[in-house]
Amino acid sequence: MKNNTNIFRPLAVFFILIATAAVALGTGKYDVSPVEVFRAFWAGIFSLDEPCGIPSIHLTVIWMLRLPRILMALIVGAALSAAGAVFQGCFRNPLVEPYILGVSAGAAFGAALGMLFPYFFSVQLFSFVFGIVAVAFTYGFGRIRGETPMITLILAGVITGSLFSAMVSILKYMAQDAALRGIVFWLMGGFYFATWTDIGWLLPVIGGCLLIMGKLGWQLNILSLGDAEARSLGVNPEACRIVLIILATLAAAAAVSAVGIIAWVGLMMPHAARMLVGPDHRRVLPTAAAMGGIFLIICDTLARTLITAEIPIGIITSIAGAPYLFYLLRTKTQTSLV
Repeated sequence: MKNNTNIFRPLAVFFILIATAAVALGTGKYDVSPVEVFRAFWAGIFSLDEPCGIPSIHLTVIWMLRLPRILMALIVGAALSAAGAVFQGCFRNPLVEPYILGVSAGAAFGAALGMLFPYFFSVQLFSFVFGIVAVAFTYGFGRIRGETPMITLILAGVITGSLFSAMVSILKYMAQDAALRGIVFWLMGGFYFATWTDIGWLLPVIGGCLLIMGKLGWQLNILSLGDAEARSLGVNPEACRIVLIILATLAAAAAVSAVGIIAWVGLMMPHAARMLVGPDHRRVLPTAAAMGGIFLIICDTLARTLITAEIPIGIITSIAGAPYLFYLLRTKTQTSLV
């Protein structure tokens, strides 16, 4: 009975994800009836050149504005949530999230650099590259005599994050008013500029990382038992941990480079997934990815509809995340979260 429950619950999450995306597609400041949304969606797939009398503005709203944002929120939410689950499993620490290795600080520095000097590369490319560089620094600082102790690695991530945060502050101090506003707005995260071009490069990068992490879910289960137990079962914990962390970092860095810093998703969703399907990472990873997509689609819909001006989504996720962290701290001593 319990196994059946653990199978049906992830399926229920995926159906909720589809329903949430459908509701978000029909929600916005420009009023489009559900029937018109369905007709525009259908016409965009099968007869875009002959839209059957559908107003062109409906096609534009559905296909050029709302659908790219929804897909981007889904991809980014899945990436951050799955990366959070991997980090928590690798470090055996329920409070770890993707930014612990300095990904966000490095990406923020790259984005700020791209905004100050837009003549060389795009903001996204700078952000992605420096997100990876930050993780490389973290590994460099955290590796001692051929090993990477977990505590040392986490402290190295904190040091790297502080270093890049200081450099972001320097760039903000140097920036002119327009660039300074751009940096501050980017740091709060958002899907304002989501396009099909972004989805075109983001989907294969993050999708590939998620598939491989899902395939390695059984190794993550063994790592959660401890290094000694992993070695006794024939798994090299050091090599396995490095591969998983690199994949999670790639997914998180790609997501951050596209939409800015969106906090808390990688912390909240893995715990919610474990509460729903249990500690087995083969089920936790896909469930957390789907729940991350649901969460960010809802947050983005609220961000673009609550008031006249759009709210940066990082504000909404932080408002939801702070009470959740308090809840985790209160219950951590009573239950095992990893």
